[in-house]
Amino acid sequence: MAAPLAAALPLSPHRGRSIVGMLRAGGIIAYPTEAVFGLGCDPLNPVAVLRLLAIKRRPVAKGLILIAADLGQLEPFIEPLDPAAQAKLAATWPGPVTWLAPARLAPVWLRGDHDTLAVRVTAHPVAAALCRRWGGPLVSTSANIGGRPSARTGLAVRRRLGQWVDQVAPGAVGGAGRPTEIRDLATGRVIRAG
Repeated sequence: MAAPLAAALPLSPHRGRSIVGMLRAGGIIAYPTEAVFGLGCDPLNPVAVLRLLAIKRRPVAKGLILIAADLGQLEPFIEPLDPAAQAKLAATWPGPVTWLAPARLAPVWLRGDHDTLAVRVTAHPVAAALCRRWGGPLVSTSANIGGRPSARTGLAVRRRLGQWVDQVAPGAVGGAGRPTEIRDLATGRVIRAG
């Protein structure tokens, strides 16, 4: 199984193992997504998530996004979905649409002050391959300090956030010009236009 994952991830096997090892150790990584570079960490490691929030100067109350390679990686964190909700997701995933789904076992450091959790099955090959290699979803938030422009290259991440980011995955961002659209799964309402 390692060969297909290594082929999907534009990293040497050593680099892929190194990034996963950093995640296991509570590290913060940066990686390309559909529109910008994202910052990520192990979503179940509260120390790592709180460190990431401190880097961004983002309050816990706002919540975070989880990205995944497939819906199965997100299922432990969200309530079971009815067929209508599943159809909404299937129509937009994988892709640059984030949905607010009813949270199940999502800790407060992920969902913030909400009873929903922001989730996305990414279409970006590097981000999806990282989730596969990691074996689950990753926290995903734009690589920037709150209120400042998001990094769109690995070099920009290193220049702006290098002292706080433990590893930067190589690759280019996708073709989306803006951060992903966010929609409410219960109502279909667009919370943030993409």
